[in-house]
Amino acid sequence: MYSSPDPSSDSKLLQAIRSGDPSRAMPALASLRQLPAVEAIPLLLIGLQQTAFAIRSLCCAGLGFKRSEEGRQALVKVLRDDSDANVRAEAANALAYYGVVDAWPLLRQTFAEDGHWLVRCSILAALAEDPAMQPAWLLDLADLALGDSDGTVRVGGVEVLGRLLGPPSGPASDAAVGELARQRLRSLTKDPDHLVVAAALNGLHGQRGSPAHGQG
Repeated sequence: MYSSPDPSSDSKLLQAIRSGDPSRAMPALASLRQLPAVEAIPLLLIGLQQTAFAIRSLCCAGLGFKRSEEGRQALVKVLRDDSDANVRAEAANALAYYGVVDAWPLLRQTFAEDGHWLVRCSILAALAEDPAMQPAWLLDLADLALGDSDGTVRVGGVEVLGRLLGPPSGPASDAAVGELARQRLRSLTKDPDHLVVAAALNGLHGQRGSPAHGQG
């Protein structure tokens, strides 16, 4: 299915990636950015099979930039099945590059079901700044984040609410979502976590920060 004009070069990359040794595999994977997607993707998929989480994580990042349906399906599997939160977080971030409209249902489900703070922060970072995200989706995401017990995730949710207070540029329902976000922010100014309170006050005064970022 895939062909390469330089089999010997590919063979060296393949050997390095298959070695499972991060000191060999990571530079080989980094070099794949110079290859067209049709050549890089098979090697990235092989990297996903390695034991070292750093190798799998870098492969997920690569599949966010070298995109194909096969790569997307591999990322979905990683997001659901990988045992390492760093890898799942990178897979979530990579899937957003395939388009948040299509990725939103899966990422929303993952946010609700995967309780690791790193995965949740990665999803917040990937989605909160994307203009394709509908206000109602952002409000839903913020509500999920605010239900977390981790302070970093909750602050990320508060910052998402702050993004919803700008002048509505879409349908009339956006104004209603903005008002709901404002009400939530006001209630959060009395939160026991002082970092949540600070983020809520910043949101109400239009001093929006960036959502808490995970790996990638």
